[in-house]
Amino acid sequence: MKDGRKTTHAERIEIAQWTIANELNYVEATKHFDVSYGQVYAWVKKFNQGGESSLADRRGKAKEDHGQLTELEKKDFEIKRLKARLEYVSTEAAVLKNFRK
Repeated sequence: MKDGRKTTHAERIEIAQWTIANELNYVEATKHFDVSYGQVYAWVKKFNQGGESSLADRRGKAKEDHGQLTELEKKDFEIKRLKARLEYVSTEAAVLKNFRK
């Protein structure tokens, strides 16, 4: 089984297009581009479903608003933020309480 390697957005697009052009020959793509079978399969699937933009690496990045969130979605995000803050403060209070004993 081949280990994966880091790739750029342009490389992922090229690999997906090459694989599609070569009749979805994933095994040959793994040898040709020195990437893992799972990576190639996932990139081709994403490319077919969402185009080039779907191959961008978005890990660790928040979704951008672009003014597309409804008021309900904004309120849901605020509720989640406040719940997380409440949990943090409650945990902090419990730790301090145990520390004082």
